[in-house]
Amino acid sequence: MYKVFVKDIAIILSSEKSMGAPYTTVPLEMAEFKQLIKKIHNGELRYVHLYHKNVEKLERYLKKKIPFVVAAGGLVENEQNELLFIYRNKRWDLPKGHVEPGEDYEAAAIREVEEETGVRDLVIKSFLKTTYHVFKRKGEFRLKVTYWYAMTTDYKGDLAPQIKEGIKKAKWKNFKKSKKALTKSYANIRSLFPETYLAHDSDNGVA
Repeated sequence: MYKVFVKDIAIILSSEKSMGAPYTTVPLEMAEFKQLIKKIHNGELRYVHLYHKNVEKLERYLKKKIPFVVAAGGLVENEQNELLFIYRNKRWDLPKGHVEPGEDYEAAAIREVEEETGVRDLVIKSFLKTTYHVFKRKGEFRLKVTYWYAMTTDYKGDLAPQIKEGIKKAKWKNFKKSKKALTKSYANIRSLFPETYLAHDSDNGVA
């Protein structure tokens, strides 16, 4: 099972024949995916479950339904146990970007973090997960498939947000400030974090 986010609303894709109420289950082969996205985008639909008996074919069928782009990014931690965030489009996000032709995902993830934040000396610890979200470009819906990596760095220099990409800020955030930032982030970004980060309390500090 995995999730495709549309405006922070998750379309569930799985090999289960039913998710139960309140979800509407539609066989993936029969789904008018673009129409479903439009309805979710317009606030007309919320609980959607797309089914295919072969879980390994879910992504393949999905990519036939909608144009897609591939990206890679990083969840970066420094020696002070702070996490690296960027601020763009009035939301806190994590650095990521398109994978270039012929470029492997790990190299792309490191390059994008460097370009978007100025952070250097990045080391990949592990692969985290793949996220899926729908966005709109030039009036057309597209699916972004992002490969995420946990990274560390001992970089102590200044941060340099990539202004030409619309990034207003790049910030290191401690545990409390990270929790606060995630309340002003995206659902697919929050899915990268454990529940301890997502639990809200009144002493989060200032993002």
